[in-house]
Amino acid sequence: MGLSAGQLKAGIDAVAVLEPGFARAVKAAGYPEPRIRPRGYGTLMRTIVGQQVSVAAAASMWRKFEAHAGEELDPQRVLDADFDTLRACGLSRQKQGYMRSLCELVVTGQLDFEALPADDEEAIAQLTLIKGIGRWSAEIYLLFAEGRQDVWPAGDLAVQAGLHKLLDLEARPSEKLTREMAEKWRPHRGAAAIFTWHCYNNPAL
Repeated sequence: MGLSAGQLKAGIDAVAVLEPGFARAVKAAGYPEPRIRPRGYGTLMRTIVGQQVSVAAAASMWRKFEAHAGEELDPQRVLDADFDTLRACGLSRQKQGYMRSLCELVVTGQLDFEALPADDEEAIAQLTLIKGIGRWSAEIYLLFAEGRQDVWPAGDLAVQAGLHKLLDLEARPSEKLTREMAEKWRPHRGAAAIFTWHCYNNPAL
């Protein structure tokens, strides 16, 4: 599961000691709610279904896909399904390729969601073996489903925009600069990321 409310508060408070902009924002906007997703391949199945479509379309596709795959989201049933069956669930050829990649890795045991490496970079490397899952999706999974406390999605545009606002920077920082700036926030970068999302476009700020 993701970071708890207590972990978020502790992490944000630790960063706020180092960054006055965070401290000011906490007073104005308060603390964010936890962002929690279920642990396991089902969460990445939903990620694949939801890529590049509206929330409503993703929800409709997911209902159809879940009806086919079953309550347990059996990956073997996905692998056994033909193109037309998965197309009827709303999955394009590309999404089917991504979904089959995930299911093959799970079924063959190459990817065990109950035993991902403790090292975040090694875990990201394993998750990005899945076609269609890039670094950002892997980081979001580790942060929201596993509660990894130091995951820092520096390539996220909202994180960059949030820092632009929080730290009163002249411009939105690049991914490289976003990564460099957060080094001193270890091991609380996960809480910092969630706080930047909380503050991005927040009317209280």
